[in-house]
Parts: sequence; C-alpha cells; structure tokens
Amino acid sequence: MSENINQHDEYWMQLAYAQAALAASMGEVPVGAVIVSQGQVLGQGYNTPIHLHDPTAHAEIQALRQACLSLENYRLPTDVTLYVTLEPCTMCVGALIHARIQRVVFATTEPKAGALVSARKLLESGYYNHSFEFEGGCLQQQCAQQLSDFFKMRREQKKLQLLEQKQCKSPINSATIAKL
Repeated sequence: MSENINQHDEYWMQLAYAQAALAASMGEVPVGAVIVSQGQVLGQGYNTPIHLHDPTAHAEIQALRQACLSLENYRLPTDVTLYVTLEPCTMCVGALIHARIQRVVFATTEPKAGALVSARKLLESGYYNHSFEFEGGCLQQQCAQQLSDFFKMRREQKKLQLLEQKQCKSPINSATIAKL
C-alpha cells in the first residue's frame, strides 16, 4: 500500500468496491468507481458495457459522467479524487486528463491494459497538458479477489456451456439409447 493511502481513502474505496459488486451481479466485469470532493460523492459508477452496448461504459467513465452532470461542467474542481477498484485503461486515463481530475486512487493493477503503472505509463510521456497524482494498493487484496472470483466463475460457466453443447451434438445411437 502506498504511503499516501489513508483511512479516508479506504472508506471511499469500499464504496467503489460496492459499485463493483453491482457490476458483477449483472454479469459485468466487477469494476467500480467513486468521485469525491470535500467529503461528498460527486459521481459513482460501475462497468456496464455489456448491458448498455457501449464500449466506453467503464466504471470511471460512468462516474465522470455523473459528476460532470451534477456540477454542470465538463471540468472537475481542483480537489477531486477518483477511487477505482482497477487501474484505469488508456481510454479512462484520457478522459480523466480531459476532466482535469487531480488524484486517482486505484486498488489493484491491470497488467494487460493498465495505463498508469502497468502496460502503459501514459503520464510519464509528458505529452499531456494536464497530469494527476495517482496511488495504487488501497484495498488491493479485496478488490483483486473480487475480480479473481468473477473470472473463475465465468470460466466455470463457459466450461458448463461447452459441455452442454457437446452433449447436445453427440449422435444418438443404440448404445446411447440403451444407457438411457
């Protein structure tokens, strides 16, 4: 856990974790996000790309949309923090830059698509006119376990579907009938 993570961060990350649970209950990848300013939630969201048929409906984007609507501004105040259960991807980092987020706290890294410390370190390039602070590791184990459990369940579901398909396709012959 980062030195800058504190009890307040853990409190807000618990809310993001609850948002991720909502995503999981809908069959979406369990990622949740909460945007906070001065101790108040400005926006929150969870992954819904499958249900909304929208590849941009990541938790961070949903929370940003809600926060910006509530503020009636596409730019966020200077004291805003985003709490998200998984390291943001390239698209989400871009949106956070445009919204002028000041700080991002994420729970666990995303080795394949993470854009802050994992696959890409976008803010290190120096190409952007805005940058933000970020820290990882807040409730890392809890959020990583939530993701791991979800993908384990999804793999088991796929195995069952394949087994059912295989059974439906097997030819019926006298030996099969005799077993019934």
